[in-house]
Amino acid sequence: MSLPATYRQMLSTLTEDGQLRMELVEQQMPTPKPSQVIIKVEATPINPSDLGVMFGMAGTDQAASSGSGADTVLTMPVTEQGMRVMKARIGQPLPVGNEGAGTVVAAGDDEAAQKLMGKTVAAMGGGMYGEYRCVEAAMCMPLLDGNTAKDGASSFVNPLTALSMVENMRMDDHTALVHTAAASNLGQMLNRICQADGVDLVNIVRKPEQAKILKDMGAKYVVDSSSDSFFAELTDAIHETGATLAFDATGGGNLASTILSAMEAAAARTPGAYSIYGSVKHKQVFLYGGLDTSPTVLTRGYGMAWGVGGWLLPNFLAKAGGEVAARLQARVAKELTTTFASHYTDEISLADALNADTMKRYQAKTTGEKFLICPQT
Repeated sequence: MSLPATYRQMLSTLTEDGQLRMELVEQQMPTPKPSQVIIKVEATPINPSDLGVMFGMAGTDQAASSGSGADTVLTMPVTEQGMRVMKARIGQPLPVGNEGAGTVVAAGDDEAAQKLMGKTVAAMGGGMYGEYRCVEAAMCMPLLDGNTAKDGASSFVNPLTALSMVENMRMDDHTALVHTAAASNLGQMLNRICQADGVDLVNIVRKPEQAKILKDMGAKYVVDSSSDSFFAELTDAIHETGATLAFDATGGGNLASTILSAMEAAAARTPGAYSIYGSVKHKQVFLYGGLDTSPTVLTRGYGMAWGVGGWLLPNFLAKAGGEVAARLQARVAKELTTTFASHYTDEISLADALNADTMKRYQAKTTGEKFLICPQT
């Protein structure tokens, strides 16, 4: 098929006068290199990890949109502090959208690229909020027959993150997990994985209705941080499971410290375990999100065998190696419509995503709401 000479791509630019500007820009259709393919993007999700590139530290509550259709422009102010923090991106139009899926409509001469011609594939190449995307063939995951681009749109970020959490647990000699913001799309995937693999998982949520979502899907350990007995219930769950590894999506506040304290309190229940240096088993909390943008507060009360650090999916996969990454990816493809199924409450166009009212809805990151951009509509 013949390709258009140009296509529209969403770009986010921080201007020198303190504005964050998002718009659809006409781009020249590239010619794929031998190892590359061009994907006609049909579905691409809005994940929390996308929002940081889209908006940075801009005042999303003051966002306004102008124009209509493909000419819609979304703008919002950035404070002086925000400008200082984001100084490195001033004047740089950044493509957005971590992952998506669609049909390969052009391919380079290499055999691996040619094999993908006409196939529906998922890819995590950045810049997926556009009508087309040129990526390395090696970055593509062919979908199984019968799976659509919408089925595969969220094949990478959430599924591979959830699988990698369990993989990290095993690599570092832990036996159970604690997860926060646990009723999220990713959290529900993690529950299905842990139930299938026989891994104990302690789920931390913020509301009773979120706890119900997880309990209805068979989660055994669910604790609500808004409960007056939260710490006692968390300690009980950690004691029962022996969890010494946690993944925290909130990032800020004292939740990481509370989890470490509960791990220490659970360890202290073991007869003869007391030491002035705390429990011997290493307790680790990884911060992998930033739902709470306040400072991370640690109140030292959990001995000396502990750690708090950042965690990124690409970094973990690079550490784990290509064989592990391929194994995890193969499981995602096989269980795409079961374990790793994503459900979307809203399907919108590229232009819709630049509407201020729509943006405020997906920016809210409400539990149970997930937006899918369909660039061809």
